[in-house]
Amino acid sequence: MNAGPPGAVPPGLPPGLPAAAARLQFRDPARARALGEALHRAVDRAVDRTGQPVTVMHVCGSHEQAIARYGLRASFPQALEVIMGPGCPVCVTDVPEVDEAVAMARQGLTVATYGDMLRVPGSGPSLGDVRGEGAPVEVVYSVADALALARHQEVVFFASGFETTAVATAAALLDDPPPGFQVLSAHKYIPPVMEIIAEMPGRRVQGFLAAGHAATITGSGVFEAFCARHRLPVVVAGFEPLDILAALVALVEQVARGSAEVDNRFPRCVSRQGNLRAQEILWRVFRPVGGRWRGIAHVPNGNLRLRDAFAHRDARRQHPVDPASLCQGAPSALAARCVCGNIMAGIAAPTDCPLFGGACTPDEPVGACMVSMEGTCRIWQQYGGQVRLGREPPLLPDPTGRTA
Repeated sequence: MNAGPPGAVPPGLPPGLPAAAARLQFRDPARARALGEALHRAVDRAVDRTGQPVTVMHVCGSHEQAIARYGLRASFPQALEVIMGPGCPVCVTDVPEVDEAVAMARQGLTVATYGDMLRVPGSGPSLGDVRGEGAPVEVVYSVADALALARHQEVVFFASGFETTAVATAAALLDDPPPGFQVLSAHKYIPPVMEIIAEMPGRRVQGFLAAGHAATITGSGVFEAFCARHRLPVVVAGFEPLDILAALVALVEQVARGSAEVDNRFPRCVSRQGNLRAQEILWRVFRPVGGRWRGIAHVPNGNLRLRDAFAHRDARRQHPVDPASLCQGAPSALAARCVCGNIMAGIAAPTDCPLFGGACTPDEPVGACMVSMEGTCRIWQQYGGQVRLGREPPLLPDPTGRTA
């Protein structure tokens, strides 16, 4: 985006914007070069201080998509590793949760869910499998689509996602939904799983990039106690390439200084207190409970379940299913070789999995990380894997479109 003459509003932006907003540029090669150079300097300082490479983690599939799509790893210093943690809500939906939805569909209940959830494996068939058998499974793009279906029939909305989508589900339940609308919640809450990662034995992670859209709801202040407790820095990041580069510079600079603070590098959307109205809606409808995240661990307060006041909307209570009765035994020999759990915990990369890109592809996924558009394996497969350029200087585009 070109800013044009001083004070001019860039093309595509409405007139009357504040000057600061009008100057926003998300495709600025000069700024990208400057941030890339600053990142190299910060990594050098961090390595000098700690005597080891720098490893940081983000917990957001949208961050991984942007890093892969724009080839940002090609500009990272060799001594910097940016890994994705459990930032894909579909991927961490546990087997019994999928089995519950499958059982309800097989009972003849219309199960509405997001498209990514269709092929997530349970202990047996997926929702896509039973849909092929004739079970009433509908793909929706939002909770509003599920509400529209519920005006004509009983619908179980198999709801997944982190804080952002959980607020939308909560708002729907508070807005006098149709009588036939029920929720099977697989919603998750990110801050507790960061605690699990921070406490893992042999943890290499020296800091976290926090997801800007979730922090829009929770506020950046939600991470302050975490930073103090674990002596790890957290930087809130947006999703444009320059957002991510700027946040990485700030994060690595903290590693180099040995500090552990919350730094909000997405102030155009995130405040310290967050969206108080959205928080009120979220916690009025949901309560945090402990539960297992697929392939990772039991996460205290990591699952969001409906409060007792909404029992009449809770599909788990209205149509109880014993997940243990649905388990079809040990996983297949192929599935047993999948390392999705280690990938989501940041212990392994997709290329460490013997199935990646061979027996496991987006067309024939074995593990949950290959199913979802926000899964690490799916993203790496889509964009050609982890791109590193050896020890050559970073290649960043200049305004003419050439590479340096």
